[in-house]
Amino acid sequence: MRNLLRVGLLLALAAPIGCFPSTSTNDKSASSTPSADEATPRETIGKTTQNVLDLEQALRDGAELASTKVESKNPLMISADAYRTSVGKIGGMGVEQAIQLRNAQSIQDPKPLTYDVFMAEIIKKGQPDGIRLPMLPYYQEYTWDKKNQKLVVVDFPARIEEREKQR
Repeated sequence: MRNLLRVGLLLALAAPIGCFPSTSTNDKSASSTPSADEATPRETIGKTTQNVLDLEQALRDGAELASTKVESKNPLMISADAYRTSVGKIGGMGVEQAIQLRNAQSIQDPKPLTYDVFMAEIIKKGQPDGIRLPMLPYYQEYTWDKKNQKLVVVDFPARIEEREKQR
């Protein structure tokens, strides 16, 4: 019975772990206060999204490039940190493959993708053959880096701060 209680406790702790922020935070805050919805944890495991922001606009709105390293020292948070970074990398790999396929099919030299072209030709938002990216925690979003022509993940520290105020 005692082992069953331990397993239940571990499951209760592990299930929502993908929604918690990493232990490192920055003092920089967003230029605008996030809404309550933006600061509310969302389901991540098994969920997908086609929401991709423009990197330049996201940076103006207070975003910061997310770390791609597993940095947590807390044993319970290591899995969440690893999940977050892996999800972002896997999403980027799928987008990179779709871009390579698009470029290989182009008769002329492929031109760099603007945000609008990227969304229309690669993500194909709302279309059945569109790319569905793994869902990120509430304080992270996918963005299109036009300069480097790749999908990157950004953190919104203001969402974390707003969430802390709600507690």
